[in-house]
Amino acid sequence: MYSQFCLCYQKYARSANATMRMVRKPGESAEIDWAGQKGFWLDPETGERFEASIFVGVLSSSRYAYVEAFPSQNQESWLNAHANMFRYFGGVPRILIPDNLKTGVSKPDRYEPVVNRLYRELAEHYGTAVIPARVGKPRDKANAEGTVGTISTWILAALRERNFFSLRELNEGIREKLDRFNAKPFQKKEGSRLDAFLGPEKDLLLPLPKNPYELSSWKKVTADKSYHVLVEKMLYSVPHEYIGHEMEVRLTRNVVEIFFDGQRICSHARLFGRIGQCVTVPSHMPPSHRKHMQWEGSRFIEWAADVGPHTEIVMRGLLSAHKIEQQAYKSCQGLVRLGDVHSFERLEAACGKALLYTPRPGYRNVRTILTTGQDRVESPTPERKAEAEAKGRESLGGIVRGAEYYRGGNDQC
Repeated sequence: MYSQFCLCYQKYARSANATMRMVRKPGESAEIDWAGQKGFWLDPETGERFEASIFVGVLSSSRYAYVEAFPSQNQESWLNAHANMFRYFGGVPRILIPDNLKTGVSKPDRYEPVVNRLYRELAEHYGTAVIPARVGKPRDKANAEGTVGTISTWILAALRERNFFSLRELNEGIREKLDRFNAKPFQKKEGSRLDAFLGPEKDLLLPLPKNPYELSSWKKVTADKSYHVLVEKMLYSVPHEYIGHEMEVRLTRNVVEIFFDGQRICSHARLFGRIGQCVTVPSHMPPSHRKHMQWEGSRFIEWAADVGPHTEIVMRGLLSAHKIEQQAYKSCQGLVRLGDVHSFERLEAACGKALLYTPRPGYRNVRTILTTGQDRVESPTPERKAEAEAKGRESLGGIVRGAEYYRGGNDQC
């Protein structure tokens, strides 16, 4: 009969539904969960009531617990709760066993769950590993589940008659009750959670890193033609080879890291304040841009001095011809270009020739001299000028008639 079948199945289910007692090694793992019951605090001005989510973390071996209230269960609260828990323990367990919530696990799977990127970064920073519990298997983190129920009675229920006017006050009340809870003796064995923690477990936890974890966020960006990416309304340079490519940016409180295909290609100190600020690393520029940026007033004068004294005088004249020095940079670059196209010797000669014509020659004057080849024509010295004038007078002497020739009565014809 059906009733007999049900009786037999119940006997089978009781024997088949056995649970295995898991023995956790000290310092090996911590089980993590959000409590179902909420905490509350009041706005001191309006009296409005706000809910607070309760984070619970338990070391699996000693069952030493950590409890803290947060305004929500978002990613920031989840990560900060872990960092505060490690600080409270004074060390880091080797394994974290969370539930399959979205802030911890992106894609739940029985065999290969995908851990949330930021949660994975936190685990890597502290040198621990994340092994989520199986979906629908709360026994995988039985200590956390049991502690959540106990916390609801020992802490939250004990605080329900008190009014807290800030989240900080609520957490102070929770910490007071938490210390008493951890020091409370076990019912079925000697000692307390605190004794078990201070005994074999605390010394077996991994040490805390030198620097605490810094909360980060990720964004997708594309490098523009100026080889910069826009992050939080600030511009940061990337190598010019990545123009037009999509990249990922990891943004922390003080650092901006830029990744391409999973590899970090550069990082910058994060900019704050005025919108639109720009930071450019010279090595990110194309060679032509880098060469252009190297030229300034002192660099132009230094280059001209290497060519020769006349070129230096012309260069200084170009730079001083404008109220703003940068206005002369194009003319100075033109002079540098003339030295590349022709030679330094010809440029020096052309500048010397130009200074004979005007005390402040411009770029066009020097270019004309080089184009027409006047720099190759030797300028006459004062001695040569006097000699040429004397020769001119001698050549004119044979055809010049004196005053006696033009006097009246001269019978010569």
